[in-house]
This record gives sequence, C-alpha cells and structure tokens, in this order.
Amino acid sequence: MGGPKTLNDVEGFLTQLFSDKDLIPLPFQSLLAPWISKRRVPKIQDQYAKIGGGSPIHHWTERQGILLEQVLDQIRPESAPHKSYIAFRYVKPLTEHAVTAMKADGVKRAIALTLYPQYSCSTTGSSLNELVRNLKDQDPEQSIKWSVIDRYPTQPLLVETFAKHIEEALEREYPASERDSVPLVFSAHSLPMSVVNRGDTYPAEVGATVHAVMTRLGNRNPYRLVWQSQVGPSPWLGPKTEDVIKGYGKQGFKNLLVVPIAFVSDHIETLFELDLEYGHVAKEAGITGYKRVESLNDDPLFIKCLADVVKSHLDSGASSTKQLPLRCPSCISEKCGETKKFFADQKLE
Repeated sequence: MGGPKTLNDVEGFLTQLFSDKDLIPLPFQSLLAPWISKRRVPKIQDQYAKIGGGSPIHHWTERQGILLEQVLDQIRPESAPHKSYIAFRYVKPLTEHAVTAMKADGVKRAIALTLYPQYSCSTTGSSLNELVRNLKDQDPEQSIKWSVIDRYPTQPLLVETFAKHIEEALEREYPASERDSVPLVFSAHSLPMSVVNRGDTYPAEVGATVHAVMTRLGNRNPYRLVWQSQVGPSPWLGPKTEDVIKGYGKQGFKNLLVVPIAFVSDHIETLFELDLEYGHVAKEAGITGYKRVESLNDDPLFIKCLADVVKSHLDSGASSTKQLPLRCPSCISEKCGETKKFFADQKLE
C-alpha cells in the first residue's frame, strides 16, 4: 500500500486508500472517500508523528529491492542484471510512476512481485488491477511481457524467517522458565466480511502461514490468529487484536508475544498500532510482558526467500500461480476478470 513519507502526505494517502473499492467498498465512494479522509487526517497525522513523522515503508521496500537485485544477480545470472521498481498503491511512487520508469529504461520482461505473502483481492488483487489499468494506457502495444508472483504463504524461507524471529524474541524477552508458556498472538490485517464471504483466500492463506510457522517451532507455545486495523462500521473478520489482548488480560495472563504475520516490513500498523496503541491496551489490562516480534525488514534470510521465490518463478516459465486465474465464487468484478485474463494471455519466452 505504501505510506506517507511526511505528515503533509497523509491526506492524499488516505483519500487514495478510501477511494479503493477493492479494499474498502463504500456507497457513494467518490463523495464519501474525501470526506472520511479529511475527518481522519488529524488523528492519523498524530499517529505518524509518534513514530517519527512518517512511514519507513519506502525505506524498507527500496532496501529490500536493492538487496534482492544483488542476490538474484548471483543465483540466476542468466537473467541478470535485475532491477527493482516500487509500485505503491496509495502514495508515490505509484504504479503509473513505476511503469513510466520501466518504459524509459527499455524493460521488455517484468515480474509483478507482491510483498503480501498471502493473497487477497483487496491487497494484491487491487494492486494488480491498478497495474493492468495503467498498462492499458501506458503500454497498449504490450512491449513489456509480464508475469506475476501473487502469493507465497508457506515458502520455506519465509516460514524460517518468522520462526527465527519468534525464537529470538522469546529468548531475549522472557526468562527460560516462562518461554514455553508465552502465548503467541499472530496478528494480520483484517478484511471486511463482505470480502471474506465472497470467497477471498486471504484468511486461509494467513492461517496456512501460521500453521507452517508453528509446525517449524514444534508447537512449543500456545497461539492464536487474530486480526487488526478494522475501519468503518461494517462487519470485519475477527477476533480483533485489541479485544484479544483485553481478554487475555482478564484471564490473568502476564505475557503475550505479538507476531505481525502478514507484514514484511515496519510501518504504521507495527510501529504505532501494535507497539504503542496495543502496548497501552496491554498495560491497562495488566499484561506486563507484552512484546512484539521484530519485523522481517532487511533480514538476509527474508531477502533470500524473495530471491528463491523469483528464481523458482522464472525457472517455471509460468505467468502466475495456479490459484490466480480462479476467481472468487461470488466475484462480480469486471476488473478482476480482466486482470486474470491479462496475465493468463501473456506469451512468455
């Protein structure tokens, strides 16, 4: 999604976000989105001020891309040199800026690599819809041949990176006598139930990641999968992370280790929501051992994960996973159908 670099960028970011029907379907969206955004600006600016005045997601995404280039050049020299471009959904550099830069650089072969390990129509799907829309305008002759890495929820190195970070946090934050009894709270961005009920694969794929990580850890700790960042009055997937923290406080738990399982870098939802906002909730609930697992950011193991994902994708010659062409059973989005057809029709050499 990206994130505002400065406090002055917050309103534009929010307007883009609330205008996205794939993420937050609203009635009268073109009118409501600017109104909701303007009302939320002071609150969101205050949140960003508390984490340094802006989002670090551009820094981490750019660094991940540069490191990925370096590893790919080593492990797959036949397709080198590799170059990364950032295509954020709601803040510059937007998809249109990435496509413009790629055309200027003479790119002929490209991969849309999602940084959402688990697929949702609201996240990866929305970003791919935006990519295809821009390509119709900016590359109608289809001079660039595209494929897409649309998900990798149980990729072994992804699972290993999460597991390593959990083990390090348990060892660093809790005495040996308490470590195996600390509940692991896997927190992922929630979805509106309207999206879940039409058949979105995201809840199942996040659950698959959690299961794989816990299997790697030998199921040594109790755990739950919970959901954060709900917005608006409509029903969202639960239980809410905040409510879970309060509930375990009432049950007398003193330790909770939170794992951001659907994010690959630090941003507002880790640095403010999980660390500060929910940290305060935990303190009020009497949970003195509330801690968060470090985000993946530029961990070399995660960069190797991305490189392995790209190499395997290129070696396969596929335009996407087998899952991407299959639409949700209740999908009525023409954009979604066009996007899936675009990637299915790519003739890769």
